[in-house]
Amino acid sequence: MDANELYEIVVDAVKQGLAEELGGDALISKRMVEGRVVFEDGEGRMVREVPAAAFFKKVTAVREKLRVMEQKINNHPSLDSTDKAELQAQLTRCYGSLTTFNFLFQEERERFQGTGG
Repeated sequence: MDANELYEIVVDAVKQGLAEELGGDALISKRMVEGRVVFEDGEGRMVREVPAAAFFKKVTAVREKLRVMEQKINNHPSLDSTDKAELQAQLTRCYGSLTTFNFLFQEERERFQGTGG
């Protein structure tokens, strides 16, 4: 399987995962609706400003792609249980790294959980 085929499979899986897993989009925290994310360099100069809603959409897209990957790993016919467990542990670490962005979510149940959750 080449990279393009794999990409198409992942895109399709993400679309299906979004429809099945969420039944709709996660909601951004009310206090962040009109907010913005500002990136500054080491000297305090603004490098980029992004609407919080756009940033939130990117974060939730990463989450959905991780969920689809998790489903693919769990259902993969040629991975043994040890490989699956190792890959699951890596995914959990990815979720843990994303907990920084939990303040963006309106619903507690939509927030990221790492190994502690």
